[in-house]
Amino acid sequence: MNDLDSATAGRRALPGLSYPERYLRDLALELTERYDGTFNAETVERYVLESYTALLRTATVKTHLANRVIRFANDRLKALAQAKGAVVSGVPEVLFVCVQNAGRSQMAAVLTQALAGDRVHVRSAGSMPAARLNPAVVQSLEELGLDVTQEFPKPLTDDVVQAADVVVSMGCGDACPVYPGKRYLDWKLDDPEQLPLDEVRRVRDEVRAHVEALLGELGVAAR
Repeated sequence: MNDLDSATAGRRALPGLSYPERYLRDLALELTERYDGTFNAETVERYVLESYTALLRTATVKTHLANRVIRFANDRLKALAQAKGAVVSGVPEVLFVCVQNAGRSQMAAVLTQALAGDRVHVRSAGSMPAARLNPAVVQSLEELGLDVTQEFPKPLTDDVVQAADVVVSMGCGDACPVYPGKRYLDWKLDDPEQLPLDEVRRVRDEVRAHVEALLGELGVAAR
């Protein structure tokens, strides 16, 4: 079977599969129902467990882990469906990538969402994701009235790159895989990790200027 098999066996779990957390089994069953006809159960289960393992590596506390795994696994499956043509988004798909996914790429994703709304679909990821967002980055975005409470660092995965129309990298070198037919940009921006708040605000404003220019190139008027 391949990832797009619509198997009638798609609702059953793999024989002998054990889940380290009960909610992972429930999530796998829910996502198997949601993507019935697109992915079989084995694919969904694999994505759920891989997503859990990836986020567990950087989780300092497990308070928000379940919610993050749910979001991350679903978004990866949606990206895979988009990449394979099973789901059509109808709007430009933009992926922002930096090293930790705790600063620049998060700024770009949040600002793009704020300026473009649902006229652009945005993802962000990190080649070596941090455990949490940079507090100064969070503060600089909150100063603009932007809510970042639901955001968290995510590892870069092949599926989100395949789903993107535009991939914007920021200091992560050649960590991002290259696929034909996609537009790749490299924004030269200072890493806010060790910068004082005033300098983080400067980086934030530079990111906003880049985002506004990109939206213009995509034919999307910034709000």
